[in-house]
Amino acid sequence: MPTSLATRALGPAGPARTLVQAQLITALGNGLFLSSFALYTIRVVGLSPAQLGLVLSVAAVAALFAGVPFGHLADQYGARGVTAGLHVLAGLLTLVVLLPRSFWLFLVAVCVYMVIYRGSNAAKAGLTVTVLKGDVLVVARARIQAVNNFGLSVGAAIGAVVLTLNTPTAFISGMIFNAASFIGCGLMMTRLPAVPRTTPRAAGEPRLRVLRDYPYATVAFINAIMLAHSPLLEVILPLWVVLHTDAPRGLVAILVVVNTVAVVLMQVRVTKGVDTLARAVRAFRISGLILGAACIAYAASSANGVLVAILLLVVATLLHVYGEMIHSAGSWVVAFELAPAERQGQYQGLFSTGLSMIQIIGPALLTLLLINGGVIGWGVLAAVFILAGLAMGPAARWAERTRPTATATPEPEARPDAKAPAEATIAEEPA
Repeated sequence: MPTSLATRALGPAGPARTLVQAQLITALGNGLFLSSFALYTIRVVGLSPAQLGLVLSVAAVAALFAGVPFGHLADQYGARGVTAGLHVLAGLLTLVVLLPRSFWLFLVAVCVYMVIYRGSNAAKAGLTVTVLKGDVLVVARARIQAVNNFGLSVGAAIGAVVLTLNTPTAFISGMIFNAASFIGCGLMMTRLPAVPRTTPRAAGEPRLRVLRDYPYATVAFINAIMLAHSPLLEVILPLWVVLHTDAPRGLVAILVVVNTVAVVLMQVRVTKGVDTLARAVRAFRISGLILGAACIAYAASSANGVLVAILLLVVATLLHVYGEMIHSAGSWVVAFELAPAERQGQYQGLFSTGLSMIQIIGPALLTLLLINGGVIGWGVLAAVFILAGLAMGPAARWAERTRPTATATPEPEARPDAKAPAEATIAEEPA
């Protein structure tokens, strides 16, 4: 890759680029894993589709709250070492998943793998906001999101080859590739600067302080509601196009490609400027309005006529992806700015739980609301997005007021590029 292109895609050399490269590696493995794991389970392990569904459901629930305790471990014992170790362990557990050929052993292996996988992501989120600061962190998170989408797409394309071959050797090779991606990511983490352990708990401070931080939990809950946009493209859109519109079925694949390409090309550009708490709250308001408009466009696509349906679905997809990118930019800033600097791991672990929760309950709830509820359901979802976007302002102000003084005023060496307090005041940001 030419130097200028590498810099544009991965960022300048340094810790930020290392994190972006590590995410790209794991995304390639995840894309391959997600596209081939179901058939691996049926063809190689010998489980039935019903047993596979049960395994995935139980594993998802088992790992739902893994982020907080593993994030706490990263705070206590050093984010770099814990993150690297968990990624290597996730890779090794992927190999362990290859061994069982009975339902119960396979269930246990997948559950343990999912717990470690979720924990590694929480630890990595805490490591990212500890190693990077200010504008560098915001832009790096955008690049991480962009390369994640790119890597998932390329990995899925490799998975298509595995599915085409449809042999046990091909499926097992895909799982080994995924394991190698985790181990490679873990090894790359060791190239990051060492992160010292956090300060000991104050007298009377709970071990998992984030579970008592109700203002921050409220912010994380509102963010989880906004994340309801995540299952729309992969789960709801195909069903909506086939069952409720006159658009050709092949349009679904085109719209998915449009979403992916838009994130890869535009996420960094959209994120620039969302670098203070006030601007992040404004991003939530804008995102809520745009996602609400996308819902209205999706609903309107059910009107008669192929061309009208195609046009409205394209408009809805563009609004959807833009709202998604703005929401991502705002959520990253809110997540780390409102978390105590010395407890980033457990706080990022709680914040990331929202995505896990949506991945578990979102498809079923949204299918009931939108596919069964039709146009009225889309109207309800539009209102939910708009209200959630507006609610982030009061919730973030509440969390900001209750932050300990030590976290509101970080040490100069930890935050050399921190904004002046007046710039970060939520109330002063114009609508």
